[in-house]
Amino acid sequence: MPKIGVVLSGCGVNDGSEIHESVITMLELDKAGADMVLMAPNIDQLHVINHYTGTEMDEYRNVLVESARIARGDIKDMAEVSSKDVDALIFPGGFGVAKNLCDYAMAGAECSVNPDVVRLAQEVHKDKKPIGVICISPAMMAKILGDETELTIGFDEQTANDINTMGAKHVTCPVDDIVIDMEKRVVSTPAYMEAKSIKEAATGISKLIAEILNMVAD
Repeated sequence: MPKIGVVLSGCGVNDGSEIHESVITMLELDKAGADMVLMAPNIDQLHVINHYTGTEMDEYRNVLVESARIARGDIKDMAEVSSKDVDALIFPGGFGVAKNLCDYAMAGAECSVNPDVVRLAQEVHKDKKPIGVICISPAMMAKILGDETELTIGFDEQTANDINTMGAKHVTCPVDDIVIDMEKRVVSTPAYMEAKSIKEAATGISKLIAEILNMVAD
């Protein structure tokens, strides 16, 4: 069975991983019979958002500890994972990608990316293993890979321009579809960048998982 790495960024759309996207990813991988290597960097979150009120809270949380909520405790510190441990890598979305895994939410196209995220993504890419990026994650992957890599976040003009500025190539895409860069072995889908419901997000994510597993099987 293929071993698919899933990189989480906390727990909750506003300051961590988008939970729907993460669970749909895990469900589709499980239905396909893949083994999952769930992981997150062992770092502090940028901040903590009260998801009931939308306001910032005066407390600190750890990305790995919060991600363990979604993983039901079965999770690894990303620093301990290398390309040899996985056959592919998938990044669900959520603002944790743009706040914790990188600082795109604050710095835009001038963003920097967590060193372990860069290291593992580049290792996997160098080994010609596929990478799946969901929702806002393509913006981070544009910074990591550049090189005219074809990526989508849907239709958002500002984020699309940032992806192009970072050296990748944005391709517009409806919520229920995917963009495949066969040469770079990268697959992306808009999910909640465009989705108005969980079923809309699920359609594109399901296609992304299927394509990633096809690439692994090649």
